[in-house]
Amino acid sequence: MTRHPVTGSNHPAPAGAQCIGACDPAERFDVVLILRRQAGDAFRDLVDRLAAGDRSAQPVSRDEYERRFGASADDVARVAQFAQAHGLSVAHADPAARRVVLSGTVQQYNAAFGIDLQRFEHQVGQIKYRFRQPSGPVHLPDDVHDVVTAVLGLDDRAKARPHFRIGSTIRPPIRPARAVSGAFTPLQLAQLYDFPAGDGGGACIALIELGGGYREADLSAYFGALGVGAPKVEAVSVDQAANAPTGDPNGPDGEVTLDVEIAGALAPAALIAVYFAPNSEAGFVDAVSAALHDRGRKPSVVSISWGAPESAWSQQTIAALNDALQTAVALGVTVCVASGDSGSTDGVGDGAEHVDFPASSPYALGCGGTRLSAGNGQIVRETVWGGGAPEGGATGGGVSATFALPAWQKGLGIVRGNNGSGALVRRGVPDVAANADPATGYLVHVGGEDTVVGGTSAVAPLWAALIARINATRGKPAGFVNALLYRQPSAFNDITSGNNGDFSAAPGWDACTGLGTPVGSKVAAVLGAA
Repeated sequence: MTRHPVTGSNHPAPAGAQCIGACDPAERFDVVLILRRQAGDAFRDLVDRLAAGDRSAQPVSRDEYERRFGASADDVARVAQFAQAHGLSVAHADPAARRVVLSGTVQQYNAAFGIDLQRFEHQVGQIKYRFRQPSGPVHLPDDVHDVVTAVLGLDDRAKARPHFRIGSTIRPPIRPARAVSGAFTPLQLAQLYDFPAGDGGGACIALIELGGGYREADLSAYFGALGVGAPKVEAVSVDQAANAPTGDPNGPDGEVTLDVEIAGALAPAALIAVYFAPNSEAGFVDAVSAALHDRGRKPSVVSISWGAPESAWSQQTIAALNDALQTAVALGVTVCVASGDSGSTDGVGDGAEHVDFPASSPYALGCGGTRLSAGNGQIVRETVWGGGAPEGGATGGGVSATFALPAWQKGLGIVRGNNGSGALVRRGVPDVAANADPATGYLVHVGGEDTVVGGTSAVAPLWAALIARINATRGKPAGFVNALLYRQPSAFNDITSGNNGDFSAAPGWDACTGLGTPVGSKVAAVLGAA
């Protein structure tokens, strides 16, 4: 039986990780196989037209997507036969999402996929991590090699990180009528950014979370202090993960609660659906897929505040998650993604420039960060969120090493602090921005305390709430918005000063704050006319 490697399935261990031996042959876990879609050419044509802003192209419903572009029954059957031949069981098959979940042991996976699963140990700062991954690429036989596009779950390393930064704890408690130490409530930022009237009624915002949780008591106290009606918040379990708050605002709880409170404050009549999944490549892809194919809640906008440098991901995972974001385009779902909090290096210590994925996907609305000061209800000054603040951090941004230049970014230039300017030749990140510096951050309530939090993870739910308001008013999802927004730079406050390390702000689009921060009423006019 001839076997062939699955493209991009090699999992190089991170620098400094040590192999500590083979995995227990009897260890049991699930893996996810992503299958090819039916009518691939028609799907790509639809996505290309929607991504280009072609007004004659229309997104498809979830029912139509499943019928036209889901996995075929024959392909699902071929994967099931492959599993049976190797003693693996099919735990779940979802043709609409093109997923087949297999359950088995290390020994069975090693034999089925031609791999050798190993345990690794990796010291990062004071914390020691252990994870599992195969020693080489995954192999599949001829009869299923062309059917399966990715095999996820063999590698269980937590790669994504939340993009938030804690500012300061506020005592006495916040008073929503005033800013504290230059920080803002979401309602104040909505006023400064001229958000259109609306509460998001009828819309659903999906939040993707890879750990932690929220406490009802925190949400109740927060929305009560703001004087807004508490939104309906639903926790959705993906891959057995759940809303599991630890009480530590500096951990994932800070991210989850921040996302819920910002989105809920700005779109209080929207349904806030929080999709909890394990922090792994498989968990990330599964969470986004679960949100997109949720027929009951039907999110029209997705907010993602987690990511990692492009170089941290396996190529098959980048392809699988990028494929899911293309599905979002086809379904008319807007996906807002934080661009990272570690400047132009994205926290990689090799001295080179890096951008964060999935913000770097050309099918995502990448969200960068600014430092904002205001007075008398107006923006006084807004610059790039860069270095120098006591809390540290800087907005992510730069040029993708993975994705080609999208049509809507053609003709743009890029300004580097030390090397002058030049033409943008690959996907540039971010697309848009908003306040993110923790020194001028967001007033939230986490772990029973009023806290100022910043980071680009605050920008993604802010933009998601803006889109939800617009969707609710126009009675129709805006869908993929990048091409439309790039045609109307006047809908933004142009940020022209500051840098994130290697890249500097400049008139027009730049690799720190994208097109700029929203003039919400003008963004609504642009999308409402589409």
